[in-house]
Amino acid sequence: MTGTANRWWLLFAVPTALLGVLIAWGLATPAGPEASSTVRALAIGSGSVTLGIATLAWMGRGERRPAAPAATMWTQLTALAAVWFVAEIALLALGAAAADGTPITSLTVGNFGTFVSEVNVGRVGVAIIVCAFSVVCYGVYGFKNPETAPVAPALVVTALALAARPITGHMAQQSFGSILDAVHVLAAALWFGVLAALALAMPARGAWALWLPKYSELAWRCVLALVITGTVNAAVRLGSVTALYDTAYGRVVLAKIVAIALLVALGWWWRRTWVIASAAHRISADGSLRRAISEVAFMAIAFGLAAALATTA
Repeated sequence: MTGTANRWWLLFAVPTALLGVLIAWGLATPAGPEASSTVRALAIGSGSVTLGIATLAWMGRGERRPAAPAATMWTQLTALAAVWFVAEIALLALGAAAADGTPITSLTVGNFGTFVSEVNVGRVGVAIIVCAFSVVCYGVYGFKNPETAPVAPALVVTALALAARPITGHMAQQSFGSILDAVHVLAAALWFGVLAALALAMPARGAWALWLPKYSELAWRCVLALVITGTVNAAVRLGSVTALYDTAYGRVVLAKIVAIALLVALGWWWRRTWVIASAAHRISADGSLRRAISEVAFMAIAFGLAAALATTA
C-alpha cells in the first residue's frame, strides 16, 4: 500500500475522538457531557489540524526543502478549514437550541438571533465562524497564488479562533486564567495538529528525516505547557484531590490525565526510537507514516475527552 493510500487512515481519528466523548459520557452521566460534544470534538480537531498545516508551512518558510509543495499545503489548509467552518456552524446551532431548551429542529430564527446577539457564548461562536470562514477564503487565495501568499495571516487567525472559546470560559474569572486557557488550548492544538500535518505532507523518507526531529522539539515544549496549564486549571476548578473521583467533571479530568500520561510515555519512546531512526534514514516513509497515524488516532481520544469536559458539570 502506498503512502498516499495510507493517509486515508488519518480519518480514523474521527471515531477515536468520538470514543473519547463516549468514555466521558460513561464517566460523567447524568451530569454531562452534552450531545454537542461530538460536534465540538470535530470542530476542535479540524481547527487544530488547520493550525498544524499553517504552522508547518510557517516553519518551512526559509527551508530549501519545504514540508510540502505550496499548492498542496494550501489545498489541505483550505479543505480542513472548510470542515472546521461547517462544524462550528453546527456547534453554534446546537448551542442555541440547548440554550432555548428545545430540539434543534424546533429552534426558531428569532431565538437563534437572540442567542448570537445577546448571549456571550453565541457571540463568541459567531466570531469563531467568521474567523474560520476568513481562513477558508484566504486559503482559496493562497491556492491561486501559492508562491506569493504568506501563510502567517492564516496561522494567526486560526490561533485566535481556537483560543477564543476557552478564554471566555470559567477560568476567565481567575487571575491570568484566560492566558492559561489560551496556552493550554494552543499547546494541545500544535501537538496534535502539526503531527497530523506531517502525516498529510511528508512525501519521502528524506522529508521525514528532516522534519520529524523538528516536530519532536516542538512537541515536548507543547507537552510541558499543556501539563502545567492543565494542572493549574484542574486544581482551580476541582479544589481538592477527592473531587477527581467524587465529581463527574473530576472523573473526566482523571481520564484525560491517563490519556495524556500514556501519550507522553509514547512520545518519550518515539524520541528514543522512531525519531532517531528517521533522522538517520533507517526507517521508510510508510513506516513513519504508520507511526504518525497511530499517534494522531490516540491523541484524538484525548481531544474527545477535552471536548466533553467543556460541557460536563
